[in-house]
Amino acid sequence: MRIALVGSGGGHVRQLLDLEPLWVGMDHFFITEDTALTHDIAKKHRTHFIPHVALGQARLGKPVRMLAGALRSFWQSLRIMLRERPDVMITTGAGSCYFPVLFARLLGTKVVLLDSFARFRGPSAFARIAGPLAHVRIAQSRAAGALWPGARVFDPFRLLDHERPAKEPLVFATVGATLPFDRLVGLVDQARRKGVLPEKIILQTGLGCGVEIAGDIEDVHETLAFEDVKQILRRADIVICHGGTGSVITALREGCRVIVVPRSFQRGEHYDDHQWEIAETFADRGLVSIVGEDDDLVGAIAAARARAPVCATLDPGTLIAELDVLLRGWTAVKATPPKRRAAAADQRR
Repeated sequence: MRIALVGSGGGHVRQLLDLEPLWVGMDHFFITEDTALTHDIAKKHRTHFIPHVALGQARLGKPVRMLAGALRSFWQSLRIMLRERPDVMITTGAGSCYFPVLFARLLGTKVVLLDSFARFRGPSAFARIAGPLAHVRIAQSRAAGALWPGARVFDPFRLLDHERPAKEPLVFATVGATLPFDRLVGLVDQARRKGVLPEKIILQTGLGCGVEIAGDIEDVHETLAFEDVKQILRRADIVICHGGTGSVITALREGCRVIVVPRSFQRGEHYDDHQWEIAETFADRGLVSIVGEDDDLVGAIAAARARAPVCATLDPGTLIAELDVLLRGWTAVKATPPKRRAAAADQRR
């Protein structure tokens, strides 16, 4: 059985990596966007890249860019699907993944749609739009599942009871894998100049950063390989990051003190305010500090230093077991000769 793993280039595709025990022994390939993280994936797995597309591009006044990306994605997705013809597709969204899902359904592929863990309060726009094309719909919170008809619910969030790794006096500031975030970079630079971040700082700025860094931050990178990020997180005491679930969960998994600067739709930093939903949900559980609209990073740093660090992760074990049963059933059906399937159907009738 050939399986397609489809997700956009940040936290969405990281969730597919968390499902590796499910698909690692299968004939598999990825469809995703072109980012530093996905280039790491492409070194180990067959990978196809498609353009970034999001409905929010139109909300931010870039409808032409959105339509141009959608048109390129349409044709590239069609070519990929006709060439690969997977038996099963597991997708975590988002916008760039709609056309692969559409063509998968038209080609008779079984589609499993795993909505983003970032959607705690309701299904994502991708889930609402692509949901009718999916054979199986999976939400990762009860609130989201209740508002998404036909969805099964698997909440993977788990607190860890082990002690965190030994840490160095190190701060890691990251804007994530997909979009630049100059406000976060500027806030870290200002905090450095004010003397509230005396530790060594490793700063990942994203491509095309427009901030001139005036502080004495020497270890600055536009992009970092995912393996390098994991090595840094094992050492870092404090992490300052955008509100993407991939960045937040990866830092919590290593027991870092996490400060979240959510991207704001009103400031033109993201396509909506779902990063506020993520940040507030984790803050309500006492896991992170938030930099609010007042841009008070200094206060958030003080709160993070005063808070006992917590280790947490996403444990998809229950979901993997459920999907394994599902795939085994589909494999058995595929392996059954058509005449036997017809006879079995007649017998059931």
